[in-house]
Amino acid sequence: MLDAVEALAELADEGAVDMLIRVLGYYNPGAAVAAVDGLIRIGIPAASALLSQIDGYNYGARAWALRVLAGIGDPRGLDLILETAEEDFSLSVRRAAARGLGSIQWERLSVDERKVAQQKSRDALLRVVGDTEWVVRYGAVAGLQGVAIAATNEGFTELIEPIKHTLSGLVHDDDATAVRARAQWALVQLSGS
Repeated sequence: MLDAVEALAELADEGAVDMLIRVLGYYNPGAAVAAVDGLIRIGIPAASALLSQIDGYNYGARAWALRVLAGIGDPRGLDLILETAEEDFSLSVRRAAARGLGSIQWERLSVDERKVAQQKSRDALLRVVGDTEWVVRYGAVAGLQGVAIAATNEGFTELIEPIKHTLSGLVHDDDATAVRARAQWALVQLSGS
């Protein structure tokens, strides 16, 4: 099965979307990873299909679908990604959602919608950096960096200072070396943008 899913994913063909989505619900993590990669390669058409087919009762499928939506960055999935980053019980899903908030395709929104969406994302990520799991905080730092870069590019400078302040605090106070290092790297990247 894994070989078949990998071959299908490699095609990056819209015709494969429904089958790749179906694979997300199987209890086969290797096949699911391949399906996620294929759906991300397909992009927006895959996000459209996922948004209409997310299985709220199959946790595994929902978790994999969230990884796809976060990987594609389609802003239509923003509310789901925001909710998941803060509330999902799986640390790996919260991490994927938090990180994914930094790669939303903001240009697919109107300028007014961008600012509101970036502020909502920033505010959620500022809460997520308080997660008890270091991998989720790490994902939140990456997400904050992405939101700050997007806000800088848009000229929404008022959104950036709280991000820099929080990253500075993480550099000095987080108990995980990886989070402190990632926050420091994000600050360095932001100082050049």
